[in-house]
Amino acid sequence: MGWLNSFNKDLLLTSKKSTIMNLTKKLAALCTIAGVAICVGIPASAQQTTGFKVLKDYSIPSPGGWDYITVDGANKRVYVSHGAQVNVISTSGDSIGYIPKTTGVHGIALAHAFGKGFTSNGRSNSITVFDLKTLKVTGEIPLTAQNPDAIFYDDFSKKIITCNGGSKDLSFVDPVTEKTVATVQLGEKLETAVSDGKGKIFVNGETSSSMIVVDATTYKEIARYKIDGGTSPSGLDIDRKTNRLFIACGDSKTMVVMDASNGKTIGTFPIGRTDGLVFDPALKIAYASNGEGTITAVRELSADKFELIENITTEPSARTIGIDLVTHHLFLPAAKTEPNPAGGRPRQIPGTFHVIEVGK
Repeated sequence: MGWLNSFNKDLLLTSKKSTIMNLTKKLAALCTIAGVAICVGIPASAQQTTGFKVLKDYSIPSPGGWDYITVDGANKRVYVSHGAQVNVISTSGDSIGYIPKTTGVHGIALAHAFGKGFTSNGRSNSITVFDLKTLKVTGEIPLTAQNPDAIFYDDFSKKIITCNGGSKDLSFVDPVTEKTVATVQLGEKLETAVSDGKGKIFVNGETSSSMIVVDATTYKEIARYKIDGGTSPSGLDIDRKTNRLFIACGDSKTMVVMDASNGKTIGTFPIGRTDGLVFDPALKIAYASNGEGTITAVRELSADKFELIENITTEPSARTIGIDLVTHHLFLPAAKTEPNPAGGRPRQIPGTFHVIEVGK
């Protein structure tokens, strides 16, 4: 307690610059001991929260489970995987239409350069092709792969890529010919993938908790990194400017920040039972959606420095996430649930499926 008495005496001496500097150091120490986050000497960014909260709730009454959600902020559309169809609503919640016969749909990829959208249909082992303007189905691409899960458009190779959980491989599909041009066997259950925009595809290997790197030109695996600090990776995004990967790991309940060039872990942060992650390149914030009913927000201060901002309250079951890069708002599918008599994942209450919008 001796230093505290000294601290109290110093509070009375404010005439000299040196005394003020000493007070600043001691006050910072006091805040550290007390666990106070807002105190002298802590960067201003650490004192800020996102200000995000649930803004609106958009009901989608049709039945069925869900997985990924894709937000097209420029065209004010939200694509929601839901049962055997994709529901399309505006970013203000108005129903625009739906894409039918997407059996076991997981994800939605948008290729604006070709005016086409693509869905990964896990149960029919196919990709549905639809017109981005009319939402009319224009074709279906059969895959030799099993259980296509995550799907995205790679702007470097100009290919549609699916992560196939059953056959443990990637499919590269030409959006013009609508034919599979390559299949890359990776030997384990795959989750989400992203592109660095320069020819490398990064894939979450769920079984071994690894980051797998594939060359988008040669269609070959070129590296594999063990994820240090996380197990069972699911959500994934990238900051292309700093070459940093943000990996949401469900079993370990951690967000891992990885250097994409060498697989080195830069930082880890506690999250929840996550199944999705998005990164806002303008705000420099990564958001992991947690099934407990929160979004964990982590800010990138520099390529090698990150900070946990806060946990934003959403609602239980909101485990996947999409981002509107125009408004910076977040969209999450959710439903009311009840205990499953057979055990396992809670059962969805019919008629309660909806999408929540989070922002400020």
